[in-house]
Amino acid sequence: MNFRLMIAIGAAACGMVGLFAQQRSDGPYTQAQAAAGGAIYQTNCASCHAVDLNGREGPQLAGANFVAQWGDRTAGELIKYMQAAMPPGGAPLPGDSYAGLAAFILDANGARGGNQALTAASNVTIRSVASGQRAAYLQAGGVASPQPAAPTSQANPNPARQEAQAPRGITVEGEVKNYTPVTDAGLHNPDPADWLMIRRDYKADSFSPLNQITAQNVNDLRLVWSWAMQDGAVLGNQPAPIVHNGVLYVNNNGMVLQALDARTGELIWENRYGSKPTAPAMRGITIYGNNIFVATTEAHLMAFDARNGKVVWDTTMGDRSQGGYSTTSGPLAVNGKLIQGLGGCGTYRKEKCFISAYDAATGKEVWRFNTIAVDGEPGGDTWGGLPNVFRAGSESWITGSYDPELNLTFWGTAQSKPWMRVSRGSGNGATLYANSTLALNADTGKLVWYHDHAAGETLDLDEVFERVLVDDQGQHYVFSAGKAGILWKLDRKTGKYLAHKEMVFQNVFDSFNPTTGEPHYRNDIVEQRMGEGVTGCPSTEGGKNWPAMSYYQPGNRLIVPLSQSCLEFTAQPVEKKEGAGAGGGARARYFDMPGANGNVGKLAAYDVRTLREIWKYEQPAPFLTGVLSTAGGVAFVGDLNRMFRAFDANTGRILWETRLPAAVQGFPLTFTAGGRQYLAVTTANGGGSPRNVPRIVASEVHSPETGNGLYVFALPDKK
Repeated sequence: MNFRLMIAIGAAACGMVGLFAQQRSDGPYTQAQAAAGGAIYQTNCASCHAVDLNGREGPQLAGANFVAQWGDRTAGELIKYMQAAMPPGGAPLPGDSYAGLAAFILDANGARGGNQALTAASNVTIRSVASGQRAAYLQAGGVASPQPAAPTSQANPNPARQEAQAPRGITVEGEVKNYTPVTDAGLHNPDPADWLMIRRDYKADSFSPLNQITAQNVNDLRLVWSWAMQDGAVLGNQPAPIVHNGVLYVNNNGMVLQALDARTGELIWENRYGSKPTAPAMRGITIYGNNIFVATTEAHLMAFDARNGKVVWDTTMGDRSQGGYSTTSGPLAVNGKLIQGLGGCGTYRKEKCFISAYDAATGKEVWRFNTIAVDGEPGGDTWGGLPNVFRAGSESWITGSYDPELNLTFWGTAQSKPWMRVSRGSGNGATLYANSTLALNADTGKLVWYHDHAAGETLDLDEVFERVLVDDQGQHYVFSAGKAGILWKLDRKTGKYLAHKEMVFQNVFDSFNPTTGEPHYRNDIVEQRMGEGVTGCPSTEGGKNWPAMSYYQPGNRLIVPLSQSCLEFTAQPVEKKEGAGAGGGARARYFDMPGANGNVGKLAAYDVRTLREIWKYEQPAPFLTGVLSTAGGVAFVGDLNRMFRAFDANTGRILWETRLPAAVQGFPLTFTAGGRQYLAVTTANGGGSPRNVPRIVASEVHSPETGNGLYVFALPDKK
């Protein structure tokens, strides 16, 4: 639980809450207290425990799993526990905050409010007042807190609070002049002046052939314009702007899409297409034809006219009768289709997580590949006999890559859910296709090959991140790295394992099969028991997480942002009931990584042929942007400590740095407009373990909780 991350509180379920409030009898807290606690929770706790209390880095706080853990203890004990332990590594909350939080948690678990405020002296047993039945506003998928019931009156006939509605739709009208459609040929061989997708191109190499900015002149970079972005996404804001023909398109937190003049920062048009102020900016938008394509936090896929920002179509992904989904990254445009991953698949449901493709002109689904194998399918026997309905997870929440010659698209998958094997009940099976690289036919979605990097993963060390395509000496490789901090090298035609490199200290695996690369877990991890902690390095922060590596082509090396921390994980019971389920199912404790000397952040370069570490740079602050390398011999990256730096791609020496107002977070890009090369990066807030864990193990690093913005640099004009 991190009590310092800011979020605006959603109101989607407020109208419903008032109806339930009228039915409640006396209880151990007041509705006003629960409402105040809900506000505190959404502001300070949701980044670890999720906006719906369903658990992320922290355990579930609503439902049968919570009552199983806390039911026989008192509300006063819950308050005292939070006062003593929360937030981990942070300053305590003021005043009656913890009593309000406890009231909110009780309310979320089906307790009924009354007329007396809850205090730490309460001896009410939690099970006697809370059934574990999740409150209506949580069942409806809302993120709002409960609110106090207001007396019905002629002046206020609706007891629900009336929220001021922010303007929606086109809020700034404008037209991109001289727009040219983006073609398939343009995506296959992108103009170096443009940046058309996250990580720039289909190979996901985050490398630019531009070379006006070099290792020799980078120290002359100056800020030429900046743009304030929307604040307030607790689950993370990691924007990845794109540029086409001198226009920069950026997606903001709160579902705000904007087009800006890339040379001056002048706003051309703006569309406030959503109603969720808590929605993070997606990791990536893409452009194809005349449209910008955006995925939303509620797992919609949307097309906007790139010329004026108007909505062209809006498609809902998946069957919502069984619950919601989410996304955190945008689509990949391939041959008239948009290929999109999915998140939020921790619920026990009949429909399984999937990667899918949609017609770019209409939004109609073209194909779908389920990332969880069920009985009767290949891999269906890898779930230890677990009934199909209880097989969950295996999300693809990072945009994939594409090889036009092979017509294969490459995607990584996350862990099966709940995280720990003993909580899942899957035995020691591989739980396909979790933690894998998937190579899919881009036309049909058929599986061509897969490689399982961590069979039966059990410590939230998923392998979902970017797949970087590298060609070297006539060989075609796909590189990836997951939270275990291992760099994997595969043949991208066949999926054959070729080599691996442990980039940070790890003690989760004690051996690797020399032929297949399959890792073997330590025996105590395999033999884990409910309620007993197991330790491991790296932690859920990830030796490697969503900040993308870059393939620096001139040096034939990968430059990788890494993190160094460890954890103790304790499995928690998860109710086996359709509609239940948990993303986590574990409780964590974090600590320093041996040998890191307090340096959470590591940036290192690795030779593509040998995987030898060429250079490294370590610091207390984690790196929170992808790496951008250029033909000018420079690698750019930003961190939690507000530093944005240029490194010599060949030696790792710092060439230039600037300190920005907030954490440097997102995906840097470079482009040209009017013949001049520009460099852009975002500052952003919110996020899960890549931000939360360093606050515990590197508490000397501080960063503001607001300050989302876009900063654009260039060399001085030659006069």
